[in-house]
Amino acid sequence: MIDRIIVNARIYTLNPAQPNASALAIYRDRIVAVGDDDTIRALAGAKTQIDNANGRPIIPGLTDAHIHWEGVARSLTSVDVFELPTKEMAVQRVAERAANTKPGEWIIGHGWTQDFWPDRAFPTAADLDSVAPHNPVYLKAKSGHAAWVNTQALKIAGITAQTPDPPNGSILRDTSGAPTGIFFEDTIKLITACIPSPTPVQTAAWMRDAQRRAWQAGLTGIHDYDDPSCMIALQLLRERGELGLRVVKQINDPWIGHAHALGIRSGFGDEWLRIGGLKIFADGALGPRTALMVEPYEGEPDNTGIAVTDKEEIYDLVSTASTAGIASTIHAIGDKAVHDVLDVYEAVRKEEAARGVPRSAMRHRIEHVQLIHPDDAHRLGELDIIASMQPIHATSDWQMSERYWGSRAQWSYNWRLQIEAGARLAFGSDAPVEPLDPLKGIFAAVTRRRPDGSPGPEGWFPAGRLDMDTTLRAFTQGPAYAAGMEHDLGMLAPGFLADLVVLDRDLYTIAPDEILDTQILGTMIGGAWQHRIFD
Repeated sequence: MIDRIIVNARIYTLNPAQPNASALAIYRDRIVAVGDDDTIRALAGAKTQIDNANGRPIIPGLTDAHIHWEGVARSLTSVDVFELPTKEMAVQRVAERAANTKPGEWIIGHGWTQDFWPDRAFPTAADLDSVAPHNPVYLKAKSGHAAWVNTQALKIAGITAQTPDPPNGSILRDTSGAPTGIFFEDTIKLITACIPSPTPVQTAAWMRDAQRRAWQAGLTGIHDYDDPSCMIALQLLRERGELGLRVVKQINDPWIGHAHALGIRSGFGDEWLRIGGLKIFADGALGPRTALMVEPYEGEPDNTGIAVTDKEEIYDLVSTASTAGIASTIHAIGDKAVHDVLDVYEAVRKEEAARGVPRSAMRHRIEHVQLIHPDDAHRLGELDIIASMQPIHATSDWQMSERYWGSRAQWSYNWRLQIEAGARLAFGSDAPVEPLDPLKGIFAAVTRRRPDGSPGPEGWFPAGRLDMDTTLRAFTQGPAYAAGMEHDLGMLAPGFLADLVVLDRDLYTIAPDEILDTQILGTMIGGAWQHRIFD
């Protein structure tokens, strides 16, 4: 019995054995046949639902391979200061929220970056005090590696001029040593530890709203990098039958010991919710200049960034996890961080080979790979390390990259370099650092331009541009491989899960400038329409 067939479509299957088709048949949650209209229609029974795509293109469901899902969900209710062009606009939005918030309640926001402001100077607690003197305020930077707070927040956290910097972070201070209200890397935890946590029920409710937005964007799956509170809410949705995205959940390193004690391995779970790998931060980010560098930042001769996790500790964590059957996925943005992580993976790959473990069994990743030293450009491919990259970072950051990295920028955000070196690509957004919209990532990968056309018609370092087919595979098959689900996801073929997206125009034939005008008309997951606006 065939439950549903889709006919009269332009299907890009991404299956090399059958690249194109016009129809497919679905039984329960999987595709059972792909072919032409007449062949597939002949499979229909009396109760088969027939969907006419009316000539519209269909592609496999898109997966965001790097996302902070609880952060995305919570951002829907927080103060939106994302990429505002001035500090004053950010302060005004806090003022508007404060006017409707009870004294003493926290005001939370996300998305500011001082590099978008005319003077590019970090803001201060006093800026927020002027509009929210009776509420603690916490505004996370767009990068996620810096935070801006007010005096009330400092008081609640007990932070004074005598508060020492932890080993893997710093507090920005004035000339007297007093904190200015800006925190980098691990010092952020001094503030977040004081913010009341939402209940799992509340977080799950936010996730339901975020899930609808994901469907509207064409997403059928995500790889999450948030803390255990995210996993608790995801399990709650799964128990209720309300989880409508396929989730790979990474384990941040403070909790990996619990996974080892339980004997959990990568891949544990099912097609809806499964364990990915150990997540480690090797360094910070470009925006606050905390990414770990071989040479100092331009104009900052004493700044080479921050090693959030020591190289030897990274090795111990990765080696132990590998022995326990857990792959690793490591945040590395600066060229020194990428180099150190590659050294760790090279050592662990030798240990795995000595144990007879094939490389395909341990699908290690580097997250971001934003700047790589030319001497290391070939190493991800040689070590079979997945390059988990976010194309939209390149177009968002190109000015900062040139400002702070100078001539080194030619080696930054270069996903084509990784393909040519033999590495596998898995693309994502890093939302809420960037918008939850894979079409924006697709546009960035194909054009290396911003929506406004900058930095020019050829794009930023245009040799790094990708063709549409390679880009779509990085949003489908790359994440599927990284999740160990390459036989279930990433193409539209018999036996694969029926996850697909219907578009209003053909991404393979339109001009690149039309990509951002493309509408997601339908998103199907497991044979069920989760989003549909076509007849």
